[in-house]
Amino acid sequence: MSKPSQKQILHFLTKANDLAKQTMLDGHHPFAAILVAPDHETVLLTQGNIDTVNHAEATLARLAASQYPPEYLWQCTLYTTVEPCCMCSGTIYWANIGCVVYGMSEAALLTCTGNHVENPTLDIPAAYVFAHGQKSVELIGPVAEAESDILNVHQQFWKI
Repeated sequence: MSKPSQKQILHFLTKANDLAKQTMLDGHHPFAAILVAPDHETVLLTQGNIDTVNHAEATLARLAASQYPPEYLWQCTLYTTVEPCCMCSGTIYWANIGCVVYGMSEAALLTCTGNHVENPTLDIPAAYVFAHGQKSVELIGPVAEAESDILNVHQQFWKI
């Protein structure tokens, strides 16, 4: 499986953050995910956050698993604004998506949300979840060039 270029990474993280902003304007938490085909150009699916149980990444992974064969998804890349939580990481793993790129870490998100009742952050890194599986999901992030823009959106939303 080929890796996305830095230019592609920044392009899709920017698009994901734009979707997160729209999701926030629609009244939801500002998280978003984009699934990109093995060519690193074609967008297959996009998903904003729905609620505290239907996160953008998990919802997208379930949709992808219902629409594409696992062998194909293993060659795809899921871009997400914030490091997937353990629920989303598990869903991505079971959907057989082979690469995940995230802009901001879950630890950085915690600095924005604090002990917010709507986002009781679990301190379980995606790398930890993936490391305990039987297949190697590639994980890229946090991406420093995208992190400040994503952080800004979350600071506006959570205002903690």
